[in-house]
Amino acid sequence: MRNFLALSIVLLISMYSFSSFVHAEEGVPDLTSDAAILMDTQSGAILFGKNEEKRMYPASLTKIATAIYAIETANLNDQVVVSEKVNEIEGTRVYLNPGEQVTLKKLIQGMLINSGNDAALAIAIHLDGTMENYSKSINEYLENEVGVKDTHFVNPHGLFDENHYTTAKDLALILNYAMKNENFREIFGTKELKWEGESWSTKLLSHHRMLKGEIPYEGVTGGKTGFVDQSKQTLATTAENGQLKLTAILLKSEFKRQIYKDTIKLFDYGFAGFKSAQIRKGETFTSGELKYKASEDLFVTEPVENGKRVVNDDGILNIKSENDSTVQSIELVPLIEKKPEVKKTTQEPKQSGLVSANAIFGGVLIAAAILWLMNRKQKKNRRFRSR
Repeated sequence: MRNFLALSIVLLISMYSFSSFVHAEEGVPDLTSDAAILMDTQSGAILFGKNEEKRMYPASLTKIATAIYAIETANLNDQVVVSEKVNEIEGTRVYLNPGEQVTLKKLIQGMLINSGNDAALAIAIHLDGTMENYSKSINEYLENEVGVKDTHFVNPHGLFDENHYTTAKDLALILNYAMKNENFREIFGTKELKWEGESWSTKLLSHHRMLKGEIPYEGVTGGKTGFVDQSKQTLATTAENGQLKLTAILLKSEFKRQIYKDTIKLFDYGFAGFKSAQIRKGETFTSGELKYKASEDLFVTEPVENGKRVVNDDGILNIKSENDSTVQSIELVPLIEKKPEVKKTTQEPKQSGLVSANAIFGGVLIAAAILWLMNRKQKKNRRFRSR
C-alpha cells in the first residue's frame, strides 16, 4: 500500500511538472484580471485576448475616449467656462470652481494625468451642452471614427452607470486610434505637471505606477488607471521597444499590484515574440497565378522568428507563426496588369465626304458612257441588217 501511494505521488508530481513545462514553453500569459487584450498599437493585430469582447465597466479608462473626442472636435486653446455642475461630481478632482476659465488643453491634462472627474464634466458640457447630447455625440464619434462595436458611454468620466459599458477590445481600438494624435500622445505620456488653479495649486502626478517609474518597466510611453467598486481595478498602458509598439488593456482586477503584474506579463509576451514590419503601397504578392497588391502603406505584426506571409486565392495576406497559427490577416486588392495595345500593320486611309462624293459621281459617268456605247453599237447593227 505504501509503495502504491509513493508511486501515485511521483506520478502526480511528474504530471504537474510536465504541465508547467508545457505552459512555460508556450509562453501564453496567465492573468488574474477578468478581461484583457494585447494589441499592436500600429497594425491593430490582436496578440493576446481574454474575454476581450465581454461587456465590462471601464471606470476612468472612459477618459481616454473623452480626451481624443475633445482633441479632434474642438480647439485646445478654447477658453472653457467651468459649469456649476462640477460641484455635484464625485471622486477624484482637480478642484475646479464654477465660473473659472480654463483652456481645453489644461482640462484634458487634469482629466488624464490626475483623473479629474470635474475636468471631464467641464469638457463634456463645453462640447455638447448636456450629458444627453454628450452621450449621443461621443457614441456616434466612436462608432464612426474609431469603429467600436460594443461600447455605450453615458458620461465622460466613467463613474458607474449600468448603461455605461465597453469591452477590452473596443478600448484598445480607441487607445490605438488616439495614439495616432500627437497632442493626445503628449498628454497621455505626461508623468507630472505643474497645476495652477483658482482653488488648487500643486504638481499633478500620473496615477500610473509604471509610467512614473514606481514599477520599473523599460519603454512605457503612456498610461491611465481606473477604479470604481463595480469595475474594480482597470488599466490601460502603451509601451515600445524599438521594434514594436504595444497597447495593453486590463479590466476588473481585485488588486492594483496584480493588474500591473498582468500588464508586465502581456508586454513581456508581446516583445519576446513579435516585431513590427511595413508593407508599402503597391507591393505585390502572388497566389499561384494570381497577383495582388497592397492598396496603401500598412503596418504588419510578424513573429520575431520563422514568420511566414501566405496569400490565399481570395487575396487575403495571412501573417503566420512557425506553428501555422495566424497572427494577422490583411485584405489585398487584385493586381490588374495593363495589356499592351495591338497595332495594325496596315491601315486603310480614311475617306473624307468629298472623296466619297467624287467617287460616286465618277461611277455614274462611267455607267452612262457604257450605256451610250452599247446603244450606239445596237444602232449600227440595225443599219447593217437593213442593207
